Amino acid sequence: MKKYIAFLRGINVGNIRIKMTDLKLALEQLGLGQVKTYLQTGNVVFEADQTLQDLKPLIEKKLSFTFDYEAFVLLYEFDALVGIIVQYPMERVESHHAYVLFIESEVIFEELKALAQGLTEEEQIAFGKGVFYWKVAKGETTETAFAKIIAKAKYKSTTTMRNINTLEKMIAD
Repeated sequence: MKKYIAFLRGINVGNIRIKMTDLKLALEQLGLGQVKTYLQTGNVVFEADQTLQDLKPLIEKKLSFTFDYEAFVLLYEFDALVGIIVQYPMERVESHHAYVLFIESEVIFEELKALAQGLTEEEQIAFGKGVFYWKVAKGETTETAFAKIIAKAKYKSTTTMRNINTLEKMIAD
């Protein structure tokens, strides 16, 4: 069995409400093991025998059917998350959020990379393998130029953002 992390996109915001106990049960019904959820935003650690490529459509189909919404899930091997966190390149300070933007599509990654050029110091971005590292002043997370770019509907199925503090808690358990 291999350990994975799933990030569900767009739940418990707007009209899509899913209790983490119900999410856990749905994933266990797929035969996933050691399922553990974090917060109310669809962060899940689990074990499975299948590959990432096999798991993604199974999980999205199950969640879409069970909870009656179009599910978008980004999956990563657990060990990959550790590397992503360690590589966060910017100074972490109390006045700013430290985020990781996970990007599933290489085409979208390159498109967003081009759009992110020339941001101010208040909004720093660095690029990793399949991720952007984003440092933004607290209170500005939805107001900056980059925030408005990544909020577009066209990126909904291939991107999701998580605070690095949450990611660190997920790997510490």
